[in-house]
Amino acid sequence: MPTSTPTLSHLDEAGQVRMVDVIAKTDSERVAIATASVRMNAVAYGLLTAPGQGKGEVLNTARVAAILAAKRCAELIPLCHSLPLAFIGVDFALDDAAHRIDILATCRTSYKTGVEMEAMMACSVAALTIYDMCKAADKGIVIDQVRLKYKAGGKSGEWRND
Repeated sequence: MPTSTPTLSHLDEAGQVRMVDVIAKTDSERVAIATASVRMNAVAYGLLTAPGQGKGEVLNTARVAAILAAKRCAELIPLCHSLPLAFIGVDFALDDAAHRIDILATCRTSYKTGVEMEAMMACSVAALTIYDMCKAADKGIVIDQVRLKYKAGGKSGEWRND
């Protein structure tokens, strides 16, 4: 079975940057799921999760920031296409033992190109928002593991990062 050699799609034959021309592609349903993690010290995590404290406000603010970031991805990543996003979902899972917040962002569209960048942008901005709101209690907060976990749709079909 022949395999194609991977290329950098945002470089032309001369090695110059270019936006990928998607005019000939057909619209198709596409989904991408990305994740990220935010780790902080016990004091900051305790303040975040204490009953009646900031968990709801911090995570809801991070969710709204993530949604706005996904919608504006093309304004920040120079060669991204503006996409009509049909859905952006952002969920959080708390790991009390590790003082960690795991972020999961899902983006969907029916368009000519994928939504991987939008999902990763959502995770990144949610994580940065959590950092911003918790930095007074811990300046050493760590954001890591921003990555694509799943994508489906388009010519390349389904892909998983297990």
